[in-house]
Amino acid sequence: MAAVIFLTVSGGPYGLEPLLGYAGRDGALMLLVITPLVWDIPAILTVLELNGMMPVTGGYYEWVKRALGLRFGFYEGWWTWLYTFVDLAIYPVLFVTYASYFWPEAIHFKIPICLAIIWLGAFLNILGISPVGKLSMLLGLIVIIPFLILGFQSIYHPPIPLTWPGLSLHGIGFPALGMGLYTVMWNFFGWDNASTYAGEVENAPKTYMRAIIIAFISVLVLYAITVIIMEASGISPRVLQDKGFPILGEWIGGKWLGAAIAIGGLASALGLYNAVLLAVSRVPEVMANDALLPIVLNRLHPRYGTPYISIILCALVVSVMMLWSFTDLIIIDVTLYGAGLFLEFASLIVLRLRLPRVARPFRIPLHVGGLIALYILPVMVYAIALGGAFASSETTLKPAAFAGLALLSAELAWILIRRFRK
Repeated sequence: MAAVIFLTVSGGPYGLEPLLGYAGRDGALMLLVITPLVWDIPAILTVLELNGMMPVTGGYYEWVKRALGLRFGFYEGWWTWLYTFVDLAIYPVLFVTYASYFWPEAIHFKIPICLAIIWLGAFLNILGISPVGKLSMLLGLIVIIPFLILGFQSIYHPPIPLTWPGLSLHGIGFPALGMGLYTVMWNFFGWDNASTYAGEVENAPKTYMRAIIIAFISVLVLYAITVIIMEASGISPRVLQDKGFPILGEWIGGKWLGAAIAIGGLASALGLYNAVLLAVSRVPEVMANDALLPIVLNRLHPRYGTPYISIILCALVVSVMMLWSFTDLIIIDVTLYGAGLFLEFASLIVLRLRLPRVARPFRIPLHVGGLIALYILPVMVYAIALGGAFASSETTLKPAAFAGLALLSAELAWILIRRFRK
């Protein structure tokens, strides 16, 4: 379970490469430390309480529906479905990027390679949660080990002495700060995704609590080691963004370590795709049970008991979402995810007021006023990131505007459903 959550949320530091260019050498580590505290900790605590209270298939969709009603439950499912299509489209493209380290011509075969990844992942997900979990453990090790070697090599045989980077945001413009936040937020979100298949997990409340703690510590330590080495290396942020972490591995340990990190990149892309597809494919199933989506989406495979029609539909949509740039996808992804996350925050507060005596294996040790104060922090981070995207160049304004329209599409879809479905 920890391996699945690790690959749902992170998949390793891959994707942090642009951070140095946005935040500078003094700001990258600072953003990496502060953002999880104010963005992830409230989300993790919320997921642990709500999932312990209602460990059901559909997870966050069912929480919001129970607390805020069917309309907002639909919003939650719709926004999550949209952002996960965007999220899933990133990983096959990343696979091609790291495959080009060994085979430079791979970039010319991007579409067939991406389609192969998408549909092989769909087939594995149809087989069920257990095969995905076992593969996640293997892929998680392939991702983590090269970065642990990178850390040890940097300490005991560094090309230059490692120094502790500065912690300052001085001199960083507002647009760059927004994009730096988007980069870190994207590399740290998705803790609620694992709740969608809670009905298939044994002893769900305790299992989730242990697994999330293991995954969070693993992600934070791995990212911190990598960013410190990035900042100490002296490698140009532009070179790092263009060539990725294999160039950092070559600088520390030589060609063999660069190749090992590139292999980790392939494993990360595969693991993220399979873990996220596992999570999102359960949402249409439960929405179809409520007649909010076509009933065929809740059809289960006769042998494996998985929502195979939903999985196939997700793979079809992702197959046509591969043409956005990496930066555009991150902006759309985080914007939609944040809106859904705030509905989960509101749901916890409402359920505390309405159902104060319902058993909760885990309970955030705060009263309602404390919860509201806790949730102000992620809202502020979200607002700064979104404001930075709108204040930046036209290239980031377009995906931010598209994300805004995608948020509004939930109300349009709801109106159509109310009209044609009683």
